Amino acid sequence: MKYFFILTFSVFFTTFGFAQNDQLWKGYFSYTSIKDLASSPNRIYAASENSIFSKNIATNELKTVNTIDGLPSENISGIYHTNTFNKTLIGYESGLMVVINDADGSILKVVDILNKQLPPNIKKINHFMEFESIVYISCDFGIVQYNLSTLQFGDTYFIGDNGTEIIISQTAVFDGKIYAATRDYGIRRADINNPNLNDFSQWTTITGNGWAGIEAFGDDLFMVTNTGELKRYQNGAFSNIAILPEPPKDMRSEGSRLLVTTATHVFIYNENYALERNLQAVEIDVVNLRFTCAAIVGNGLYLGTESNGVYATGFTAGGAFQNVTPNGPVRNNIFAITATTENLWAAYGDYTADYNPYPLDYYGVSKFSPNGWLNIPYETIHDAIGRDVVSMVRVTANPADENQVFFSSFHSGLLKFQNDEPVALYNQTNTTNGPEGPPGDATYRVDGAAFDQSGNLWVTNSIVRNGLKVLRAGGGWQSFDLQGLYDNVLKLNIGRLVIDKNGTKWMPTRDDGLIAFNENGNIGKSIKSGPDTGNLPIDNVRVATIDNRNQLWIGTTTGLRVLSSVDSFSGDTQMTTRPIVIQEIIDGQPVNIELMSGQFITDIVVDGGNNKWIGTADAGVFHFSSNGEDVLHIFNSSNSPLPSNSINDIEINKTTGEVFFATSKGLVSYKGTAISASDDLKNVLVYPNPVRPEYTGTVKITGLTDKATIKITDIEGSLVYEVVSEGGSIEWDTRAFGKYNVASGVYMIFISTQDGMLTTVKKVMIVR
Repeated sequence: MKYFFILTFSVFFTTFGFAQNDQLWKGYFSYTSIKDLASSPNRIYAASENSIFSKNIATNELKTVNTIDGLPSENISGIYHTNTFNKTLIGYESGLMVVINDADGSILKVVDILNKQLPPNIKKINHFMEFESIVYISCDFGIVQYNLSTLQFGDTYFIGDNGTEIIISQTAVFDGKIYAATRDYGIRRADINNPNLNDFSQWTTITGNGWAGIEAFGDDLFMVTNTGELKRYQNGAFSNIAILPEPPKDMRSEGSRLLVTTATHVFIYNENYALERNLQAVEIDVVNLRFTCAAIVGNGLYLGTESNGVYATGFTAGGAFQNVTPNGPVRNNIFAITATTENLWAAYGDYTADYNPYPLDYYGVSKFSPNGWLNIPYETIHDAIGRDVVSMVRVTANPADENQVFFSSFHSGLLKFQNDEPVALYNQTNTTNGPEGPPGDATYRVDGAAFDQSGNLWVTNSIVRNGLKVLRAGGGWQSFDLQGLYDNVLKLNIGRLVIDKNGTKWMPTRDDGLIAFNENGNIGKSIKSGPDTGNLPIDNVRVATIDNRNQLWIGTTTGLRVLSSVDSFSGDTQMTTRPIVIQEIIDGQPVNIELMSGQFITDIVVDGGNNKWIGTADAGVFHFSSNGEDVLHIFNSSNSPLPSNSINDIEINKTTGEVFFATSKGLVSYKGTAISASDDLKNVLVYPNPVRPEYTGTVKITGLTDKATIKITDIEGSLVYEVVSEGGSIEWDTRAFGKYNVASGVYMIFISTQDGMLTTVKKVMIVR
């Protein structure tokens, strides 16, 4: 484990620049979980989990900013826009702050709060309040000044008793004083012009208890308790305005109106402090809609919600509600994806590391196509099928019919879609030998499925004796008894299967290693840990993937193994796997290192060049050469736009080479180059071309046939690089045989097929 991370560090500097070429990355984020809103005279700003978007009210232009653009991947807790300085401030739960210069889009990451010598769980930024070029930042430990003119931090106020850290919900300036609403220790105030505000003794407590918000509005000061008592403070006295039906989520003044938001209400008070409107969530035709905040821009009211984005409406009751959220998936935490030629399907259900699907997930599914995102909600599926279909954990598209897609539910069975509509749910109640549940349990735990060459759909079924099922191409189900391949049927949790060229099904399990089964002769075998039973590092296998050379790459919760050939299933001896061991020089000495040792591997995908993309539970993505001995890239949330190091699933569009990463915090893709081989050389493409000085990546050559010979020479004919392709593309690092960067100039690229029957010549210009 120690040596593995030394290897990781050694390649960091070569991958960082490559990963930061934004044109290689795309983001497919969800903007539905709204944490906060901000406003300017003509634009509304919305902060979601780890991204923001804004809408120009006059032009309807939508603009998004996410990790592809340089935002951190951490959880956002607040947003503020300063009209005077034309900047947007984003606060994070970690204490990190980002300042976006709206004039040019530049992003400044400010780490002063993050780096404070305080417990990490009390650095959350709760609120921004601007007064005379200073923003007062309410945090879980106190108040921090930030100067918008100099972009520098000022004093920090610890205003608890004896200078202790206390949670500040919100601040306001009123009548020459700064007021702080604390979550547990009342409302405290001090003279705003006092130069010693960092002295806790300069602050006085005007009332006790816990307060969720405070806001100057009109000629008075308004505040709301944690439980929802809305009060006005005037001439040193409190008066009751309203008792809210539930705890407050947000309070702010917007021009001539005061907005108080709860989970199901937005209360709008006019300048005379009269209730102008009580807007209720049930007015919007969405099931279980819950508000988080509200804001005003011009004559429009904007409503932030927990999981449905932002709605725009007018102030008069009965008006229409328009969802102004950017197109995207339902949520960022996507558990499984499947790519076809035209589409990408996503499922949001999940299970724990122990295959526990509870609590159940009541989410729908999504499809991304050239037309954008199509989100099919849970309610639509329920109404079409007539029963619950929950915790959908895998997606399988029919290779013979891209419009036919199956979703595996780890609770409800197998759901069939045709032309984007749910048409059938398969379980024990409506099939013979279909998905079944354990005795006395009404769950039908189906995981990954796969089509064989005859068009039959094979699925795994957990916690039942007949753990392997097939839906025949002509209709009808058949089950296969896996008894003898597992120790305890009640612990038989089977993951996503893969089918090799011989029709053998390879099935990862939690406790029983890798199970292999071929119905021709009903032969079942297994690969487990231990030198005599398969040499896996552990019996908890998460994924098995067949590469272009028919090797089986096996990912476990503690490392990687390779079976040299799937044909070994037909042999008479125990199938045995091997680790990949490479040699590194450490402290001047050669050291053998086991690749991916100790890593929880969540997915392994093979691209058109037979290279391996390996996802992990907490260390990001690793891209290895076909034999695993060369590290091509390491992507994580620190050196790339990857929003999380927790990788749920990886998929590759075999036509375009785009590699999709489904993470716990969002879906992104990387423009890979290893695509499937072409039949000829008619569509060979070289890019970027020209290669400019600021570019730090590689030159890609795509549209190749498999095992094509590529020779690159300078204009005088001197050879600088030669390679044979695996798949439909190659990359050149613009170095002469990996030794030194080639000089500026035009380079000739000579390409020929393996048999020499087809040739083509391309050029690339390199400018240093």
